Amino acid sequence: MGNNLIKMDLLRIDKLFLSDRTLAWKHLTQFSWPWEALPEIGNILQQISSELNTEEYHKGENNVWIHKTATIAPTAYIGSSVIIGAGTEIRHCAFIRGNALIGNGAVVGNSTEIKNSILFDEVQTPHFNYIGDSILGYKSHLGAGAITSNVKSDRTLVLVSCGQKRIETGLKKFGAILGDHVEVGCNTVLNPGSVIGPGASVYPLSFVRGFVPADSIYKNQGEVVVRDRV
Repeated sequence: MGNNLIKMDLLRIDKLFLSDRTLAWKHLTQFSWPWEALPEIGNILQQISSELNTEEYHKGENNVWIHKTATIAPTAYIGSSVIIGAGTEIRHCAFIRGNALIGNGAVVGNSTEIKNSILFDEVQTPHFNYIGDSILGYKSHLGAGAITSNVKSDRTLVLVSCGQKRIETGLKKFGAILGDHVEVGCNTVLNPGSVIGPGASVYPLSFVRGFVPADSIYKNQGEVVVRDRV
């Protein structure tokens, strides 16, 4: 029981995100657990956009705000309620459906789809990624083909597994939470309710469930090792 309580505490917002590198920071810190923010992303974006400077951002239709230093490929699709930060690159065939905050210096690449998600500054999702109902921390990176699976196959509510503990979220749609500086290998599936601690790495071709501790390496289910620091 004690170990489970310690691990659960590591899932809190102030433990997963060690920097404030997102326009959503003051809004996220109103919550204890990061998944509590997922149903509120639309409202958070409305509040943020009301404070943006039109001298710095282009304001489009449907509450779309694009920083004047961002680069948007002509084949990219941008839906409604989207904020794209300074110096960010949205590449060809990116599909940003809506309710998305893309931070400063981020990359959203070819055939990457994003909906109802927050990407902190300098997040990279450069090739064939799906990010739905998720939060990706500062400088986190998804390898080519890595996706967040946001709905269970049986359509039941998503639970977060932490040791022997199962945490009820009350959410039918919940992809993944990545802490700061997380590396996810190519063609990995982050199953609904995955939470990856800051500084962790996930091997390519992995199927991740539950909580992966900070500064660890996820090799496969049941084989997670602590990273050696030189």
